[in-house]
This record gives sequence, C-alpha cells and structure tokens, in this order.
Amino acid sequence: MSQVVQTKMDGDVAVVIVDNPPVNALKHEVRAGILDAVQAASGDPNVKAIVIAAAGRTFIAGADITEFGKPPKAPSLIDVIAALDEVKKPLIAAMHGTPLGGGLEITLACHFRLAAPNTRLGLPEIKLGLMPGAGGTQRLPRLAGIEKALDMILSGNPIPAKDALAVGLVDEIVEGDLVAGAVAFARKVVAEKRPLRRVRDMEEKLAAFRADPAKFDEVAARLGKRSRGLDAPKAAIEAVRWTLDVPIDEALKRERDTFLRLTLSDQSKAQRHVFFAEREAAKIPGLPENVKPREIRKAAVIGAGTMGGGIAMNFANAGIPVTLVETSEEALARGFATITKNYQATVQRGGLRQEDVDKRLALFTRTTSLDAVADADIVIEAVFEEMDIKKKVFTELDRIAKAGAVLATNTSYLDVNAIAQITKRPEEVLGMHFFSPANVMKLLEIVRGKATASDVLATAMAVGRKIGKMPVVVGVCHGFVGNRMLAPRQVQAERMLLEGAFPRDVDAAATEFGFPMGPFAMGDLAGLDISWRIRRARGTRAEIADALCEAGHFGQKTGKGFYIYEPGSRTPQHNPEVDGIIVAASKRLGFQRRTIDKQEIIERLVFSMINEGARILDEGIASRPGDIDVIWVYGYGWPVWRGGPMYYADQVGLPYIRDQLRLHAARSGDASLEPSAYLSKLADEGRGFSALADAAKRSA
Repeated sequence: MSQVVQTKMDGDVAVVIVDNPPVNALKHEVRAGILDAVQAASGDPNVKAIVIAAAGRTFIAGADITEFGKPPKAPSLIDVIAALDEVKKPLIAAMHGTPLGGGLEITLACHFRLAAPNTRLGLPEIKLGLMPGAGGTQRLPRLAGIEKALDMILSGNPIPAKDALAVGLVDEIVEGDLVAGAVAFARKVVAEKRPLRRVRDMEEKLAAFRADPAKFDEVAARLGKRSRGLDAPKAAIEAVRWTLDVPIDEALKRERDTFLRLTLSDQSKAQRHVFFAEREAAKIPGLPENVKPREIRKAAVIGAGTMGGGIAMNFANAGIPVTLVETSEEALARGFATITKNYQATVQRGGLRQEDVDKRLALFTRTTSLDAVADADIVIEAVFEEMDIKKKVFTELDRIAKAGAVLATNTSYLDVNAIAQITKRPEEVLGMHFFSPANVMKLLEIVRGKATASDVLATAMAVGRKIGKMPVVVGVCHGFVGNRMLAPRQVQAERMLLEGAFPRDVDAAATEFGFPMGPFAMGDLAGLDISWRIRRARGTRAEIADALCEAGHFGQKTGKGFYIYEPGSRTPQHNPEVDGIIVAASKRLGFQRRTIDKQEIIERLVFSMINEGARILDEGIASRPGDIDVIWVYGYGWPVWRGGPMYYADQVGLPYIRDQLRLHAARSGDASLEPSAYLSKLADEGRGFSALADAAKRSA
C-alpha cells in the first residue's frame, strides 16, 4: 500500500485516507495510491461501501502543479476517475478544507459527496490559464446546473459548503467527526439500498438549456464578460456547451485535449509564473525563521477619506474591531456614510447579507480624538500625502500609541525612514501602501524601513493576508516599486502627446495590449489633481496634465480632463479642447509632430517601466523580479496573461528591449529612454530576469 494513501476498515466500510502534506496534492504516488486502494476495496467481498477522505488540514486541494510540462506518469487523474466511475459499491467522498481542481473532480466521480461545515469547494484552473481537465466541465453542470457550473469555472472562486448543498454539489453537511459521519452515511446508503447514480449519467439539470440553447449564450455572455484577452475562459465556455449536444465520452476526450493544449500555451505559462511568484513574495529575505508576528486584536485608522475608509473596511471585513479617526464630526460622518454606502452596494449585488453588514458596521468606533488609538495593536495613518502633515501625526502617535503597537503609514511616495525617525520607536514603523479603492484592490506594498523590526515586518505581512490582500515587501525610495515604475510610463505618455499622438491613440494601444484602461483614462479616473500636487511638491511639470489642472479640469470628478464625461457617466468622450492644447504646446515647445504607431507607443510605455524595474532590482528595492510582477498584476491592471512586466521582458528578450530603448531615445531626443546600466549588463551577458529569480531561490 502507498505511503501517502492508506485504507482503514471500519467494520464493512473501507475508509481510504490520503495523507500527502501540506495540501494532499495529486502527485503520482497519490493517484496510484487512490486507484490501488479503491480497486482493492471494490474487489473485496467483505467491503460494502467505500469512503474517500483525507488527513491534515484539507481534502485534496488539486493537482501537483510542479508536474505540469513534465512527461506524464500513469495512472493519470483521468485513469483514476474512470476507475471510480465504474465502482459498483457506494462510493462516498468526505470533504473538508478546500477540495479544489482535480480534488473536486475526484469527488464528482463518486456516488455521494459529504462536507464539513467550513469546507470550500472550487475549480480554480482558470486562474492558471487552464480549465478543468478531468471531467469538471462535464460533470459539474450535470450536478450543480449549467449556470452555477459556469460561474464556478469562469471565476475560479470556491463556494462554501452551504451553497454547494443548495445546488446539489454536496449531499449532506456533516457536523462533528467527518469520517465517522461519512461511515454512518455509507451504512445508511447500504441499508436503504439507495440507487448508485453516476454523475455522468445525470441529465435533468441540462434539460432547460437543451430546450432553449439561446439561454446558454445569455448566461455565458454575462459570466464571461470579464475575460477579455483570455483564451481559457472561451475554451471553458465551449466545453460546458458540449454537455448539451456532445456524447459525454467524446466531450471528456475533447476536454482533456483542450486542457493539454492550454497547458502549453503562453498565457497559461504566464499565469502559472504569477501563481508561483505570489508564493515567493510571501518569503521575506533576511527574516529570521523563528520570528513570530504580533497579535492584532484591534486596529485604528487615521483619516476617514476614501482611502482611510476603505482601509478600515478591510479590518471590519476580517472581524477585527477598528477605530476610525477624523479631525471633525462632519468629515467623520461623511466618511462613514461612504463606508455604509459601499456595504449596501455589495448587498444589492448579492455579495453580502444585511446581517453580515450590520456585524461589520458594529466593529467600527468613530471618533475625532486621536487619543482613542491608545489601545490599538496596529495604527495606520491615511492622511494627505504631505510630509509635514504625516510627521505631525506620527509625533502624536508616538506619544499616544501603546508600547508594542505597529505604526504604519499609507504613503504612496514619501520617505518612510524620515517618518520613522521623528518617533522614539522607528523599529515599530513601516509603510503599508494600500491601493485605491482600498476595500477592493488586493495589492499591499509593505515598505520595510531601515529600522523596521523583523517581527513588525512579519506582523504587517500576516495582517495583509488576514484582511485578504496580496502583500509584497519593498524597500524605501520615492514611489517604492509600483508608482516608481508608473512614473516613467506617465512621462512617456505625456511626451508622446507632444511628439504627435493624442490621448485616444495612447489609451487605445494600452488597452489593446491588455490593460483595463490607458494612462490618460486612468488619470481621469484617479483625479489629475493628485499627481499634479505631487509634481508641484517635487518641482516637476507635465505640460498637458498641468495645463488641464490649472484650468480646474481634474478628470471624472469635474466632468472634464483628458476626456469629457457626461453627468452620471464614467465613459470617456473625445475632448477637442485637449487636442488644441496639445497641438499648441507642441508648437510652443518646438516639437515637429509626427505619426506614432501602436508598436512605438507600447514599447515606450512598457519598456520604460521595465527599464525602471531593472534599476529597482539593482538597488534592492524589490527582492525578486516576480515581486515586481505581482505588484503590477494586482495593483495596476497589468494583464495577467502576460505574466507581469519582468516576465514579459524575458519573453520579448532583453537585447531587443535594450536596442529599442536606444532607438526610441535617439528618435525622440528623450535621454530618459536610454537603457539602464543593469538592463544593458543583463542583455550583454545573455541573461534574463528569470536568472535573477533562480539565483535568489538558490541563496534562500
């Protein structure tokens, strides 16, 4: 018997237990062990029923992703599931934790599925540029219905056991001892001689869609609308459609062929890179192995504006009481009203129940007294992006906050070390840079100051994960990683306006590349006044953007920016006035306007970012190229199917990027486009950024 799969007899019920820590992934030995165990129990006349369960913290949480791209080893998951499908004795899956991907597909070949109350079930393959490849697209619709199956497959998000029970994916939720409950259920099935229906033979939940195929198109269009540029969702929709008109054996063969094709695709390789980069980002270089995060039982947020309110919501969402501080009752009321409005919008979309909202709102304490933060374990400052104001706040926090409290600034650009040094406890100060809207955006840059203590850094990372963020540690510099790389992109976007492009040209090229919006539409959305204020503080100028701000045109908030916005609309409309401002500025500054094609636009936008990313790596502001990729995917809308800017650079080739930067610098007369010394060095040596990542892993 396999070391990772054991069979224990409970009377006449065989309990097959998978034990492959940490998540019982379906590596070769697990697949072989399940197959051997189930076939042995199936052929044993003393066994009346079979239960498949798992040891540890979760039922089988999916395939072993490290096997992707390697020669397959029999038995495949398809072989295992086909064998389970043929078992003539009651076959029951007892699930807990997170049965995902291939783990869930195994349960779909069983006759019955039981779950512990906190179980979450899902098919997350879409997040890796894949689709279910072991029957998920064919069995799940038959069990849970077409609409629910498409929703689960296209989102990749797991659903709680109670929802799985409601749609028929789970037959029963077991309170108490799961295995004992499954054995009792198995005996009941045997005693009652319940029919053993195979999921593959179920047809009832397909009938309505077969009768009205247009209904499928309607559901698929609605659920797939966020999949622009992605191949896997299109393939998954087509595969689910096969349940309506393709014999299941043929559909299963097509599904597997499509899955294998997707595993070899550039998009899936890029998305798998991001998957692994996320996990690497959780490993903090230089952090002692035995360091433990501090306990966070209560939080406080200074500032109830858009950012502060969103940050506070994250804590309430995680069940952590939070004190919200503002300078006036009016500002406090306005901020809390926005928080309440955000929650109500989620209720209206069906994302929360009203009772859930009530519980979260009850976790807020509102006050205009900074003294109220004295009992908080973590305090996050979210006031205006001005150093003098932030220093005043931290001077007061140093006086008020209790010993051992973590003090964090939400600055987007400013020097965290300078803020820390005005306190008597710089070791307890760091940056926690949230992204707007803070209650939605997943990225969290954890800014490590030169004096930040190891356990404070570990605490910020742990808090980030607890409140549902993707935390990445970065160093101190102006703009850290994300905004520092954004700056040269913005410079190039503005520069190309002066050289001959218009905002719609630049934005169209960016969206065609895969960004959700272009740099000028993004500026209008964020508010042009924000970056204008930062430029004025630094003594720099953006000719066109500053002219708009000086005229009071700040983007969507004023109805005019680079584009025009009708009242109540966020759809950008062409702004002829801006075209005139651009042409006049070009003439005044001595530019000879010319046509700039899409390739040049994208190369100057993206290669300038990559160039800055190389400098960031050279300076140690980011520990790994993958950290930069995670930051841009989760914080700035970089298309995940391109894997992040540093991964993309390796696919294009650093020699090409170096040469094109030189070409664009010469053509435009913009010396800032010259390739950095570090990028040139890597290109000259024939190395890519992936070589840096490999070296970092070896030294870890």
